[in-house]
Amino acid sequence: MADHQKVHPLNTSSSHDHQRSDVEAPQAPTVPLVPRGSSKSDNGDPSSHDQQYYPPFQRTIPFSIDSLQITRFNLSNNSSLSAAFDVTITARNPNKKVGIYYEGGSHISVWYTGTNLCQGSLPKFYQGHRNTTVLNVLLSGQTNDGNTLLTSLQQQQQQTGIIPLNLRATQPVRIKLGKLKLMKVKFRVRCKLDVDSLAANNAINIRNSS
Repeated sequence: MADHQKVHPLNTSSSHDHQRSDVEAPQAPTVPLVPRGSSKSDNGDPSSHDQQYYPPFQRTIPFSIDSLQITRFNLSNNSSLSAAFDVTITARNPNKKVGIYYEGGSHISVWYTGTNLCQGSLPKFYQGHRNTTVLNVLLSGQTNDGNTLLTSLQQQQQQTGIIPLNLRATQPVRIKLGKLKLMKVKFRVRCKLDVDSLAANNAINIRNSS
């Protein structure tokens, strides 16, 4: 799955400032999340830096869902429902001191009520300082008893005009503070999406997200 994903980093600071402050950043950087109270590091205990560094980066949700395209959403011969989504996600790192290593082992899924429609993973990459990165993530899945699910979706759309979805993601990251790399931690992201349709190959409008 990760081989098909695209990463489009957009540098929001000048190239001179970026290279001077973050020598490990690629031509285009990427995203930040920071846990409170982390002190372990590959290069020793950075506790002496806590007062200086941690207050500016409280843990935040750095992701936004920009668009959703459904490339497959149909019943198979055995009445299972096959789905494939292309999700565009923007990850932002406004901090000028912190870099983020997005590690392997991530998991992202889309749910309708209690049914997992599709799943996949985020790519592995490094996001530098003051950076915005656009990710195109492909998700796929198959659900049993597709007839019941389709009936529920149709009734939901007819009654309310929207279909509520839940996007869930778990992402292992390592925070980079100067030359220090903190211990690996997992961040969990939850996002509610209201869309107008789940029809394949149609323009899907996101009515609301939170």
